[in-house]
Amino acid sequence: MTLDFLPDHLQSKLIAYMQLLRIDRPIGTLLLLWPTYWALWLAADGGMPGIGNILVFGLGVFMMRAAGCAINDFADRKVDGHVKRTQARPLATGRIAPAEAVLLFLGLCLASFLMVVFFTNTLTLYLSFGGLVLAFIYPFMKRYTHLPQLFLGAAFSWAIPMAWAAEANEVTRLAWLLFTANVLWTVAYDTLYAMVDRDDDLKIGVKSTAILFGDADRLIVGILQALVILILAMVGTQAELGVLYYLGLVGMAVFFLYQQHLIRFREREPCFHAFLNNNWAGAIVFAGLFLDSLMR
Repeated sequence: MTLDFLPDHLQSKLIAYMQLLRIDRPIGTLLLLWPTYWALWLAADGGMPGIGNILVFGLGVFMMRAAGCAINDFADRKVDGHVKRTQARPLATGRIAPAEAVLLFLGLCLASFLMVVFFTNTLTLYLSFGGLVLAFIYPFMKRYTHLPQLFLGAAFSWAIPMAWAAEANEVTRLAWLLFTANVLWTVAYDTLYAMVDRDDDLKIGVKSTAILFGDADRLIVGILQALVILILAMVGTQAELGVLYYLGLVGMAVFFLYQQHLIRFREREPCFHAFLNNNWAGAIVFAGLFLDSLMR
């Protein structure tokens, strides 16, 4: 993206804001979007969800992921400079002040909240408070527990009951089963992400599942991935989905096997590519679900 029409100082500031909010790195938005859309399509019970909900939750995912990045970098502003992958982030280099990151977080959360207020229902509104709490506390968990990925899983999965409530005006047991599958999937792929930074995190005292699992990391990630497939198959059975959905699950399983191949030597770049590959794992499940709804 070119911003040559702006003065140099404004260009620099806008680029720094884009980097803070990860607008140039949409992987997190996509990983949050796919399960949100899984929930919308499943809550529609074989039909198409409302176009309003598709738009509201698509935009809401973008804004809340950006908000999460802002508060995450605020929480990590004193350690990011010591980690190879994050040492050039705007807060670590001083291009953005901590107060600016907090204001962006609050502004994006407020905008998301107002969308819920004006375009969804009361149940979704009540659930949104849980999502806000999770988005705020997750970045600080790596100071206190080796399971920050579990908190991220809850934060990244909270859009599932919200989307379900918006579409169906209730949150069923099937929604919570989908929630469970997504929490496990998030723990698995964010462990791959944490494996990239493991050496740096050990030096600076930051905790993660990659450190907790140690030499059992590949095995435990594989078990989590197998559980994700199993639970999503249970979702398909209970929702009486067709063969196209299950083909999507087969595709996800193939991507998981590929990720295991990538991380076999636990090297930084292959682990990062394995993490990125989860976008396609989520997309192929949605494709199966979407095509299944068209065939009904």
